[in-house]
Amino acid sequence: MHRFRTVIAALTLGAPLAASAADITRIASSFEDDDPFDLFLDVGFERTQTRAKIVREQLPSGGSGGELKEVNELWYKGVDARLNLALAFGLWKDLEFSFKLPIVFQQNESWEFVSGVGQSNSTIVNSCFNADGSPYSSEGCVGRLFSMPQESYRGGLGNIHFGLAYAFFNQEKDSTKPTWIVGIDYEAPTAKLRDPSVDTTDPDGERGNVGDRVHKYQLYTSFSRRMGAADPYFKAYHTIPVRGPKAYSNCDQAGTNPSNLGAPGNCFTGPWNRKETGIQAPSQTGILFGVELVPFESAAKAQKFTVDARLIGNYVGRGRYYNELSSALRKLLTSDDYLQVGGQFGVTARAAEAFTIRASGNFLYNTDHLLTSETIGQDLDGNGTVDTNPGSPELNPTFDWRYDLASRRFRAIQSTTFRFDLGASFAF
Repeated sequence: MHRFRTVIAALTLGAPLAASAADITRIASSFEDDDPFDLFLDVGFERTQTRAKIVREQLPSGGSGGELKEVNELWYKGVDARLNLALAFGLWKDLEFSFKLPIVFQQNESWEFVSGVGQSNSTIVNSCFNADGSPYSSEGCVGRLFSMPQESYRGGLGNIHFGLAYAFFNQEKDSTKPTWIVGIDYEAPTAKLRDPSVDTTDPDGERGNVGDRVHKYQLYTSFSRRMGAADPYFKAYHTIPVRGPKAYSNCDQAGTNPSNLGAPGNCFTGPWNRKETGIQAPSQTGILFGVELVPFESAAKAQKFTVDARLIGNYVGRGRYYNELSSALRKLLTSDDYLQVGGQFGVTARAAEAFTIRASGNFLYNTDHLLTSETIGQDLDGNGTVDTNPGSPELNPTFDWRYDLASRRFRAIQSTTFRFDLGASFAF
């Protein structure tokens, strides 16, 4: 049976799924003279933990004047544990079709105060304004953005993936050439819609959904070249998001009281349609390169042990989506773009041609980025400025004066993501 070398790749919090070098450029090939059909079943457990400190912009005491500073507010932790079931088979010579279903056991989040911050001095608990920018009618800053500490619980079936990949060159057929794969991975919005306004803080209650109702198309290319005991490889990929049917819009909660929107009266009027006020998932671009070392290999018994090390870089674009504060603030939030840089170390053991197990650890550092960066509105009359007076049709309804305005925005810093993967592959 031919070695199969293609990846079913996807981004979770913006990072590729773990895989060995053999997976980066493996291809399931059928209708070969000595191998009529290839089919591979992958089963893997994946646990991802993201931790970040969340700070908030603050003007100096006394109002305007002086330099804007950022004050510590809280620690964020997100844990995603899932089982990935994947199937790949050859449609033709070096042409593979793949299918993957993730089962999300938990997608939990928690927020707690950093040291030195508590109920008495946190700006989250002691907020002075309403969402439309007006001060509270009662005396003092007695408002509350959300309860602290807090936890959120979600889970369920994730989005189904379909993939198609083709090997233009295959080193196993022609030793003078590397293996070169070009493919597309399509993530269909099949998971139940995640509504951020729904309360998911009860650990004994029904878990919230995990779907974003966004089509995602990932285009990728990958190379590898086995040279003795070393198998260096490279992969580049770009993900294009397209809003799907019934995607969530912040204006779906326009009638709530108290309002979570700055100008709910503008919802679904003028330019503020569902597309403009709904989810705007970010595009993502990444590269990875590494080397798989083979300290042991027995061709006669189809056994092999490998060690894999790689470097990873991802760019996550600006967008309005579910970020580290969405479950707490109960809405889609606009995040600025940021980079993820890090690496991965893994081992793979093939006990026989039909069975392979692998384990890996992946670490990424996420550069500092704003979590609440909604634009205030649109200049509809062409006078060069946005009319921010109450009732103005130019105001963005999803803009919130409490935390989207410069000097009140939230930012994620010291953000890291660690992922552990344990999986097995079966070849038929």
